[in-house]
Amino acid sequence: MAVFKYRGRGSKGEIQRGQIEAANEGSAADLLIRQGIIPLEIRRVKSRQAAHNWAEFFKASVPLEILVIFCRQLYSLTKAGVPLLRSMKGLGQSTSHPLMKATLEAVVVEMTNGKSLSAAMRQHPRVFSDLFISMIQVGENTGRLDETLLQLALYFEQEMETRRRIKSAMRYPLFVVSAIMLAMTILNIKVIPQFASMFSRFGVELPLPTRMLIASSNFFVHYWPLMLGGSVAAWLGIRIWRRTPAGSETWDRWRLKVPIVGDIVNRAQLSRFSRTFSLMIRAGVPLNTALQMSAESLGNRYLESRLVEMKNGIESGGGIAATANHSGVFTPLVMQMIAVGEETGQVDELLLEVSDFYDREVDYDLKTLTARIEPILLFVVAIMVLILALGIFLPMWGLLDVARGV
Repeated sequence: MAVFKYRGRGSKGEIQRGQIEAANEGSAADLLIRQGIIPLEIRRVKSRQAAHNWAEFFKASVPLEILVIFCRQLYSLTKAGVPLLRSMKGLGQSTSHPLMKATLEAVVVEMTNGKSLSAAMRQHPRVFSDLFISMIQVGENTGRLDETLLQLALYFEQEMETRRRIKSAMRYPLFVVSAIMLAMTILNIKVIPQFASMFSRFGVELPLPTRMLIASSNFFVHYWPLMLGGSVAAWLGIRIWRRTPAGSETWDRWRLKVPIVGDIVNRAQLSRFSRTFSLMIRAGVPLNTALQMSAESLGNRYLESRLVEMKNGIESGGGIAATANHSGVFTPLVMQMIAVGEETGQVDELLLEVSDFYDREVDYDLKTLTARIEPILLFVVAIMVLILALGIFLPMWGLLDVARGV
């Protein structure tokens, strides 16, 4: 938790100053507004203790499996009528994940001090996302917390399944690419220098493929620190650039345009958005808020900006179908389903159909991904073998001709 100094106006217009603990400036502003204070200035206080808290920095994040188990267990306890505070205490004692255990213990303390479950969870954005907190808050306000927890569990389970399918489909291509890179490293360090030494002793003119291989090997052997430093610098530069709003949006747009894989990622992201949007509408979240938070949950700045434009269009009085069409991210078939849902008042159900439609397409694409990537990988390997064969055997044939002439 960070500490913020604030300056604001109270309910009677008087200036108030003080300190408040929150996860970020937005959370601090929300807490002040709930206390009846309109924030005028919020400034983070640097803490030596927080700056040197390396143990907290190296804690592992909470995987989706842990969140699914938490939602399922809390759903069962609340449905059985167990008091919420007692349920949270029991779950905090039974979980084995260090970060989750510490978080639940802190949530129990805050609930004991009078905060609601959603307000207590809001102080821990590392574990509970804005989507999670908003759903819990809606469940508390409507008295259907158990149903909300079940919906969250099903949502996270579907997210786990999608990630598992993507990882499974990418395992073979990544293995082949890694093997190619390892083979190239061994050839440049061990094999090609031996042939270069042998060819230099004969003093014959080497063909172009051989000179290319020897030049690349010499560069690799003599300048590998420069290559390593350049790679690290490029990696750091890209990471810093991706933290900027423009860089993040550009990078996410490039990700969606990668041949073969980009289209799959795009469909998976839109499936996630449709399911999240439907979940929040069904839970009673206002339409513009649900759209904003569903867009933010994607983790893709490019799609988020397109969908936020859709939200702005709805706030300006446009319909869901018209603004969705203007965003340019949905397929024509999905647009028809959204239009039907808007006309019949069943947008949440039609959005689930949209999500299922994208899931089926992603599942098919993932099943055929290996078959589509294999020809590309075989072509790359064939080019490498051809260059290597020409680079090694052409001068050997020249040496054989010289030996015959002698």
